[in-house]
Amino acid sequence: MVSRLLASDGTVTAATVTTTTQNATQEEDGLNSLMVKAGKLYFGTATDVNNFADVEYQAIVSNKNMFGMITAENSMKWAAIQANEGKYSFADAEQVVAKAKANGQQIRCHTLIYTQLPPFVEEASWTNETLIATMQTYIKNVVQHFKGECYAWDVVIEAFGDSDASYRDSIFYRYIGPAFIPIAFSAAAAADPDAKLYYSDFNLEVLPNKAAAVIDLVKDLQARRIKIDGVGFQGHLVVGATPSRISLAASLKQFTDLGVEVAFTGVDIRHNSLPASDTALNQQAKDYAALAGSCLDVPKCVGVTLWQFTDKYSWVPNSMKGKGDALLWTSDYKTKPAYDAVMALLRAASNTTITNGTVTGDGKSAAGRVSLNTMGRFLGAVLSVWLLL
Repeated sequence: MVSRLLASDGTVTAATVTTTTQNATQEEDGLNSLMVKAGKLYFGTATDVNNFADVEYQAIVSNKNMFGMITAENSMKWAAIQANEGKYSFADAEQVVAKAKANGQQIRCHTLIYTQLPPFVEEASWTNETLIATMQTYIKNVVQHFKGECYAWDVVIEAFGDSDASYRDSIFYRYIGPAFIPIAFSAAAAADPDAKLYYSDFNLEVLPNKAAAVIDLVKDLQARRIKIDGVGFQGHLVVGATPSRISLAASLKQFTDLGVEVAFTGVDIRHNSLPASDTALNQQAKDYAALAGSCLDVPKCVGVTLWQFTDKYSWVPNSMKGKGDALLWTSDYKTKPAYDAVMALLRAASNTTITNGTVTGDGKSAAGRVSLNTMGRFLGAVLSVWLLL
């Protein structure tokens, strides 16, 4: 088969491509199975109970080859689990966990400390001591309830602002100060020592000052010998304003150099003008390939999670009027050029031999995993668009 590879600089290079079959045909492979073959842990998506009745949706989200890691979009947040003081409701979150387990998928548990809070927390009169005690009790009860189920917990998310990277105003910062973060991580570690513990935030990819603040946070927790295992880059990005693959990999590496793992934990790359033109769709494909490729390039980047996989259930249009179409599937479940680009990228990284480019490997060996890296700047921030001649 003769195909064309379109690199980020617009160069089109012809190559003869032979795809090897390893326990599955191309049709059986999906984002997750190819990501795993490329040496990573997973490709995942957020979902929740409000999606359960959508049969066409469920056929995709329940396919382990497509998605190997599931995140509950809302049902593990404090406002959902404990809407009223003293009363816990785990039913929705348990349904998400049970469905994922039945499909052989792993679970990222999201999230413990966030600004979406029930009124009894947000509106109460607190002292430093009473809020600390309430926070610790909540974390202990929730983490212990799901003990052994979670690959990782997002312990604290979005604690820093964008403008000057200072602490974002929250009930926790007002009454406890910066110490609310180490206290939360300590409580989570005590409740489930085996779960990985993450801090997660948006715009770490594009705001160096904000990334620097999170680097300082990681160093502070490590200096205190408080468990932190990972940093989540949420990946809420914009078509045409997404950093290059090289730049994204450098951002990830700042954190892995500290000894923690990283992941993209909530990815969507939105169009700021709709309907999207063909040019914009192709740019979105380049941006998605750059993001996925950057994870491939950083050994301690463990995976990528989409924040929903279809535009039908994206949060973006409701929050940003006139913007959206940010995901790999359309609202009627058609895959986009961005999906094709990521799939081709992962095939190239996992089980593709390019005979005129002299790249071989099965994706499980070191040679296979570095197939993109060794061609490196040839595949660059790859947009892999395969066009049969």
